[in-house]
Formats: sequence, structure tokens, C-alpha cells
Amino acid sequence: MKLADKELQRIKRHRRVRRKITGTAERPRLSVHRSKRGFVCQVIDDIACRTLISFSTQDKKFKDKSKTGGNVEAAKTFGKLFAEDLKAKGITKVAFDRGGLLYHGRIKALADALREGGIQF
Repeated sequence: MKLADKELQRIKRHRRVRRKITGTAERPRLSVHRSKRGFVCQVIDDIACRTLISFSTQDKKFKDKSKTGGNVEAAKTFGKLFAEDLKAKGITKVAFDRGGLLYHGRIKALADALREGGIQF
């Protein structure tokens, strides 16, 4: 399968997911972008069209804890740190938008670490 075909399938999955998920003030949408080197997560209130908080593997807080952002262990560390930031902002419930990515590997590790940190999906 060509890379372009895989990306097209991911985009189709993402559109299906986004039809059902909308972020509100009570339960904002947690959007995940994964690359080979790491993650970027944003918590978005779609009603007000605002990003409430964002966190990346490029942030200094994460780089102090982990050398790389592209493996399962780094995803767990990233999830724990992001959960702390969310709790500090007063966000405990989110709608998880995996961005069309399969719920497996690093995405699953990130979601499990967020749940362990006290964030409800």
C-alpha cells in the first residue's frame, strides 16, 4: 500500500470521527497529532473556536524528562505530563479525538497515561 493511500484512509477515518465529536466548554475536544518524532496535543473548545491548552514533545518540560518522543515509553511520559497541565487548568473531562489514527501503540499509551492522570474520556 502506498503512503498516499494510507494517508487518505487516515483522513477518511478522521472525518468520520469529527462528525460525532465536538468540543464544548464542559467537555473540550482533545486533538492528537502524531508524527515519527513525537506528539502535539491540543484541547479545543469548538463552540467558542478557542484552543484552551496545547502541549508538544518539543516543550522544555517534556524534553527534560525524555530524550525522544517517538516511542511508547515517551508517549506514556507525555500523557502523564499533559494530564498534570490539564488538571492545573481545571480540565478533567475531554472528548478524545485521535485524528483518524488507529487506537493502538503510542496513541493507546497516551490515552492510558491520561486516564491514569485523572482525565476522563
